[in-house]
Amino acid sequence: MKVVLSVLFTIIAVPVFAAKPNIILCMADDLGWGDVGFNGNETVITPELDRMAKAGIRFERFYAAAPVCSPTRGSVLTGRHPSRYGIPTANQGHLKRDEITLAEVLRDHGYATGHFGKWHLGTLAPDYSGKKMRNPEKNYMTPGMSGFDEWFSTEYSVSTWDPYDPKNAHNGITDPRVLFFHNGRNIEDGPAEGLVGDTARMVMDKALPFIEDATRKDQPFFAVIWFHAPHLPVVGGPEFLDMYPGLDENTQHYYAVITALDRQIGRLRNALREFGVAEDTMLWFAADNGPEGNPGKKGRSQGTAEPFRGRKRSLYEGGVRVPGLLEWPEKVVAGSKTSVSAVTSDYFATVLDVLGYTLPEEKRRPYDGVSIVPVIEGNAIRRLSPIGFQGHGMATLNDNRFKLVHNPGKKRLKSDNGTAPVVEWELYDLDNDPSESKNIIGEHAKIAAEMRKQLEKWQESCEASNRGEDY
Repeated sequence: MKVVLSVLFTIIAVPVFAAKPNIILCMADDLGWGDVGFNGNETVITPELDRMAKAGIRFERFYAAAPVCSPTRGSVLTGRHPSRYGIPTANQGHLKRDEITLAEVLRDHGYATGHFGKWHLGTLAPDYSGKKMRNPEKNYMTPGMSGFDEWFSTEYSVSTWDPYDPKNAHNGITDPRVLFFHNGRNIEDGPAEGLVGDTARMVMDKALPFIEDATRKDQPFFAVIWFHAPHLPVVGGPEFLDMYPGLDENTQHYYAVITALDRQIGRLRNALREFGVAEDTMLWFAADNGPEGNPGKKGRSQGTAEPFRGRKRSLYEGGVRVPGLLEWPEKVVAGSKTSVSAVTSDYFATVLDVLGYTLPEEKRRPYDGVSIVPVIEGNAIRRLSPIGFQGHGMATLNDNRFKLVHNPGKKRLKSDNGTAPVVEWELYDLDNDPSESKNIIGEHAKIAAEMRKQLEKWQESCEASNRGEDY
């Protein structure tokens, strides 16, 4: 079997659609594959996301580029794997200024650009970070420095309810600089500006006026809406907690914040129809990684990645396979679903393909994402190149059917109970064994060897990028 990995993919597009569609990238934080109704959860209340799934296309194999938040978020904006630009995990590094972001490209094409919610790709103040491992001056990089004209953002996660209330402070830090900044101004007294209650609503309260203003000006818009839920601190509001009687307190809070997020998706979808732009708006929804709590649920982190193995911080499927949706009434057949693999790195190439834009020679570099326009059009039956992952002591290569796992640290999940033989290389048939329960590397040694060569070649390319050879 021949495996092709496009480590030197160059974005050279031809026009696909004549108009410039509006683009909205929504992302939940630590939402597991099984934490939404459209993926089979019969307890959680997500009517708006379920309606979105019925109105658009549901991805059965949608991946976050990394098993933790910061790296995945960088992949969304750059189309590149985070190991290329120095964000190996959360709270480390920043989005480098030499990277080309989707916001910068779209702004150059006349789009209004806005970021709303969790940022996590650098500090928002040059003299402060709530994360001790992050040098605030060295890692100063705001949405405004990355192509966004309007931004209402936090450096990292904050409480999902009343984040300005000291009792809900993340890790007990009450400095307001860990909370919201609006276009560079730190909002020190949130309640005085109406920032009380549901955090997802606060984010949407700023995103909708931005969208309305662009619509009024007849300007295409690019809105990145990155919710904080259901990341810790998980605090549900009274109305949403009441929706889950009979459940234990931890699960009540977890489901409550997901339902609160879901309601804001409903506000957004309704607003797009009200503004008259729903038909030609690409509305995406995904999560940044699997559910918190690896190797198992704990506290208020009650998410599920079932039926997949692993959770956040793992490169097994449960750590990176996440809910994925696209609603675009003008182009997407309602109620569609696809088993073709897609990843957050694909946003960049897909949008450029839709615009028919070719990056100039001086801006071309290795890209890991590919255009999934053929998937959107219903013309793809397989992905043309595998998806490489690395981080947290592991590396994997996901082809359409097979997945190669390199686990040099020989880490095992506790759920294995120490009964599985410890091996450094593993191969799984995702078509027939999506839960990765049977290592078949002995049966397909030739396939594994070819995939290993491709994985190692991709890793070498990433190392060269990280050394700055692309700039």
